[in-house]
Amino acid sequence: MVTSLPGHGVAAAALILLRGSDHPRFSQSEEVFARLFAARAGAALSAASLYSEQSAITQTLMRELLPPRLRRLNGVEFAGGYRPAEVGERVGGDFYDVHPGPSAGDASLVILGDVCGKGLDAAVLTGKIRSTLQALTPMVDDHEQILKLLNRSLLTSHHARFATMVLASVQRADNEVRLCLTSAGHPTPLVVRLDGSVEEVPTRGTLIGALPAIECRSVRTVLQPGETCLLYTDGFTEARGGPLGNELFGEERLKRALSECADLPAEAVVERIQMLAATWLHDGSHDDMALVAISAPRTTHLSAVDGHTRGRYTI
Repeated sequence: MVTSLPGHGVAAAALILLRGSDHPRFSQSEEVFARLFAARAGAALSAASLYSEQSAITQTLMRELLPPRLRRLNGVEFAGGYRPAEVGERVGGDFYDVHPGPSAGDASLVILGDVCGKGLDAAVLTGKIRSTLQALTPMVDDHEQILKLLNRSLLTSHHARFATMVLASVQRADNEVRLCLTSAGHPTPLVVRLDGSVEEVPTRGTLIGALPAIECRSVRTVLQPGETCLLYTDGFTEARGGPLGNELFGEERLKRALSECADLPAEAVVERIQMLAATWLHDGSHDDMALVAISAPRTTHLSAVDGHTRGRYTI
């Protein structure tokens, strides 16, 4: 007896039953039972196939939404960290990217941002913003124009969400790292100097995706070897925890933590800040949390060649 296993428009398989010669025929009740079993088995197989296909699609899309792993690039140290708001989630509304310039002598574009909301809806808009910013990378020296074009793009989309972000153009010059920073409604970038002092970079601007016109102010600064610029989202400063469980981590506590990171490499700075925030939170709820550290490494003069560099340079 051959019975098809129904699927989504196409049979999922076939059920073939054989009997010995002593009982050559199937009874009517056996045939009914076989058809019921085949229907349930076909539904299970179709559901498993559909789930496997959806899982593969989800994994492909997830790889595009996950924050990248940062490393040293063109003589500058980069490190990033991300902690989503929801347990079990891998993506959310905070994001960061580093887009290298076409050569070692060109500036790289660093972006760190925060989309209103959290979860999958925020992650979808995050993906759109990241794609748009990647297309605008050739305009790395004109932050205002990048933000204006991005703002126009968000206003014409069906999303009703806004975003804050900070842009940083990063370029190595001898032993120094030169930065141009522009905030769009985002928390102020911080710089820790070699003596442990922490400075606020006084850039400011309006958030993106809410108003027809935006304003922004870019600020330039220089990092000496061993100094670090920290970009972060408000998930850190607004994290509630501490001894009483409801106290904000706050900007001053973040500055004190950063002051202790003087002369540390970028990766160590990120790990230190994340550890302190996690300890502060305990198991409490929190918003998405993302940060990027940009460091001017301690230098030695070596002759080296990488994918973007030819000849002698300082690393």
